Amino acid sequence: KYRDVAPKTIDSIARALLEHCLWYFVRPEGVPNIKVKDVNEVIYLNDLYDTYMHESAYSESITIKNFDFDLIHIKFRASSSKKHGLSLCAASRLVKEESIGGKIPGLHGKLSDENGEFIYNCYVSSSYLDDRVRPERTSFNLSEDLNVDEIFSDSEITLKELRNQVLERSKFYLADFLQENLQAAINRIDQFVSEKAPRYRPIIAHICQNDLAIDPNISDKDLELHLHKHLAEVERNMLEQGHQIMASFDNDFDDYEERLNQYLQIAKDIKKSDLANYVSHRRVIIDLLEKSIQRTETGRYAREDLIHGLIMPMRKDSNDVLMDEYNLWLVDERLAFHNYLASDKTLNAMPITGANSTKEPDICALNVCDNPILVSEKPNLPLASITVIEIKRPMRNDAKSGEEKDPIEQALGYLNRIRKGQVTTANGRPIPNSEDIPGYCYVICDLTPSMVDRCEFHNLTITSDHMGYFGYHKNYKAYIEVISFDKLINAAKARNRAFFDKLGLPTN
Repeated sequence: KYRDVAPKTIDSIARALLEHCLWYFVRPEGVPNIKVKDVNEVIYLNDLYDTYMHESAYSESITIKNFDFDLIHIKFRASSSKKHGLSLCAASRLVKEESIGGKIPGLHGKLSDENGEFIYNCYVSSSYLDDRVRPERTSFNLSEDLNVDEIFSDSEITLKELRNQVLERSKFYLADFLQENLQAAINRIDQFVSEKAPRYRPIIAHICQNDLAIDPNISDKDLELHLHKHLAEVERNMLEQGHQIMASFDNDFDDYEERLNQYLQIAKDIKKSDLANYVSHRRVIIDLLEKSIQRTETGRYAREDLIHGLIMPMRKDSNDVLMDEYNLWLVDERLAFHNYLASDKTLNAMPITGANSTKEPDICALNVCDNPILVSEKPNLPLASITVIEIKRPMRNDAKSGEEKDPIEQALGYLNRIRKGQVTTANGRPIPNSEDIPGYCYVICDLTPSMVDRCEFHNLTITSDHMGYFGYHKNYKAYIEVISFDKLINAAKARNRAFFDKLGLPTN
């Protein structure tokens, strides 16, 4: 089972052998002459080493707690198997290797200089490591972290301490070569935030620069998760700081005011992030709606339940969904504020209606309006409005007289049954004069010939752009608006264009 993936050519075998034994070519003691032979073809590993070395190895020494460590920095020509690494050696033997990709800001993928791409490796040797290598020569008798007894804290070095000190030197050695990756990371984040996730722009300044040094080739999903993790961290720190400010209030007003201003600045940026997320969500919903009304490859159009789900989840009411889960702003911005909302539920299942009918309007909303300018000594409940929205499948062309086939009659019929059921508020309180409650009926559909005939039958007025109809039905005391899908999308884009432009989101 190993045969198919094992290297077979003399070049691949020689290169794999060199990479595996690279330390022995780098160490001061050197390595015996090694040759790989296949029939009449011969490769000398010393020659191959000279070819693959990017330049001469750079050596230096550092001191940690009075112990000397020798470091050898090498740049090895890029290959498929080698990764940026840190290697700990003892008694002229390679003992422990670990990848350091991502552990130094900008150290992702391959680096490059004037001679091309290379892989970086740092080899560490010391008498300290010689004395602590285990007999099997595969690890060291060193603690990973600060678990050393206090009595030995000045004479024992943990692996974490050693690693951190070495990586600081590696960072210094690679400084000139990391700049390209660091700039690519900044560009990647800027592009992602500008085009796909503007909610993170306000909190970028609150994220440590090292945490922004991501792999430029990171996927959108992983980048989103990375930024979201730091957004949560910024929010957590903000809450903690707020509690500390309130708990430590004293007579030092100047210090209190300074800390409070810092807190408020973070809070303001978080709220900007929330607003940006809300606006970018709107952009995604508009795009999805625009795509869902187009004809598919099979020549068919989407079912009305798919479009319905974008505007409001089906068979739900206000108690089942959060505000972010419905998108009634597509129809009318005012519908985002309501006392009760039901979607695709029978009238007798809605606590606001008091009706016994099993008819199912697509969307029904009750708005209890409270005008703060109006002053009255009477303890009457405020007036209310009822909105009914009927959604039809794109390009449906079978509308005709009768409530079962005429969307306008359907909406008016729902409105009438709600009124006769003695409308109440969501908590069951009666609303005076429910028969006279203003009604708003929206029909979302394409203006096919049969639908145009129904609009003209109901004596509705065509809009100036010829993409909808409107009118007032005196007997039903209801405002009626028939909106084509194209008009719905165009109007939503127009209302939100200023927000999209501010966030740098394209509008088409």
